Amino acid sequence: MSGSFDADVRGRLEDGLQALELEAALAPPLLEYLALLVRWNRTYNLTAVREPGEMVVRHLLDSLAVVPHMRGIGTLADLGTGPGLPGIPLAIALPDLQVALVESNGKKARFLRQAVRSLGLANASVHECRAEDLDMPGAFQALTARALATLAEIIGLGGHLLQPGGRLLAMKGVRPDEEIEALPEGWRVLEAAPLAVPGLDGERHLVSIQAPA
Repeated sequence: MSGSFDADVRGRLEDGLQALELEAALAPPLLEYLALLVRWNRTYNLTAVREPGEMVVRHLLDSLAVVPHMRGIGTLADLGTGPGLPGIPLAIALPDLQVALVESNGKKARFLRQAVRSLGLANASVHECRAEDLDMPGAFQALTARALATLAEIIGLGGHLLQPGGRLLAMKGVRPDEEIEALPEGWRVLEAAPLAVPGLDGERHLVSIQAPA
């Protein structure tokens, strides 16, 4: 299935993986995921980004740019994951990471289940519910969210899922200084690191926030 993409799409992904210092062997399963996403997107409108080359940059490489920040994390809940971003690329790149894909939209959850099955991702599970309704208190070392809500809102929705001292890894565009100022008491910013996403114009930041111990 991944062979259906032209050389430009494949080359953009391979060059991006090299720039991110990730293994070239990740390209085939990532392209298989991309092919599923493109096919389902024609019917179910899972993402507004429709051109495969643009999806490589804005979905795959954007998600994988956080890999260096995942060291020491064994369990991750991806809140409002949509079609699996960043959770599925992270599950592909980090097979020892257990990823819970949390999505309340039924058609997106159906796609997630199909993608997990097709890709053989034994380290990913799909939870069709809102983050605040996921009854797994303290089950995760980290949470991630991509364009879901403000930092304080993400904590309100999913903070109960974190272990004491666990981390929220929030993917943002420009550095969200006003949101950082509005964090709930006891939550501490560890870093607000710029992310270099190959081929992407515009700012990206990963805000790492530690939960109260």
